[in-house]
Amino acid sequence: MSTVQDITSENAFTTQISSLPPTTTIIISFHTPWAAPCAQMSLILKTLASSYPPQTPPTISFLSLDAEALPEISESYDVTAVPFLVIQRDGKVLEKVSGSDAAKVRAAVERHAGKGGNTGKVGLPPALEVTRREDADTGGQQAASTETNGEEGGAGGGLSKYAPGPNDPKTAPEMSSTEGQKEELETRLKELVKAAPVMLFMKGTPSAPQCGFSRTIVGMLREQGVRYGFFNILADEEVRSGMKTFSDWPTFPQLYAGGEFVGGLDIVKEELENNPDFFADYVAAPKGKGGMAAPEEQKQSATASA
Repeated sequence: MSTVQDITSENAFTTQISSLPPTTTIIISFHTPWAAPCAQMSLILKTLASSYPPQTPPTISFLSLDAEALPEISESYDVTAVPFLVIQRDGKVLEKVSGSDAAKVRAAVERHAGKGGNTGKVGLPPALEVTRREDADTGGQQAASTETNGEEGGAGGGLSKYAPGPNDPKTAPEMSSTEGQKEELETRLKELVKAAPVMLFMKGTPSAPQCGFSRTIVGMLREQGVRYGFFNILADEEVRSGMKTFSDWPTFPQLYAGGEFVGGLDIVKEELENNPDFFADYVAAPKGKGGMAAPEEQKQSATASA
């Protein structure tokens, strides 16, 4: 069966692509290690790849790339979100699929590479099913259960049905100390998003971006002549984790304007396409001369990062 090959460098990517005959259908999957949907996409691709028997010369090849670790490749395929799938043959892109919808991914691959040996549905693990214990009409005796956790006679027998009584001791304090920490973080984030009229939360600094997506949005702001503040989320794990919940947006970069969340790179692109003057209220320099300034609390770390 075919497998998914991890590509860890630009040289490895170039070598692998050039080694394949022009008739090979190449499936290129872009992912990041922190995006949950990418884990689902990985499972989909591994299962799909296993349905194609290896051939010589190969008719299909599955490649997996970290979009942030290989930003030049990501940008060459216009990857603005992950997971992202590219299907190409003989140097030409045939189709792109954004997201981790198994049906869409499989349909796209089969459209260009034909069906693999497994003609059924993509073999993803089925949803777990639990049959509840119910009293059978057997004189009050319980019917056999299909549950394996807490089976009768097992070490955890009956615990799944146990509920503490009013006189049982409390197992946790009424309020966790983390609640106060969450409030402090939220207050801090509210101040950060308003630290400048336009605030960019990015990986790295404008002078040294640490991912292709951040590099692209920095270029867009510079081209628009926007003067903006930035925060290097790689220098502060608390802010990095907190912003995902605060913005209800799982990826970076994140852009705020006037204290309001605009979106990630793809949303900013759409806004500019629909309204070229989207940043008109925030332009402080001629187009192509936009600048940046780190929030006061991060100027030192930003300088160090640069």
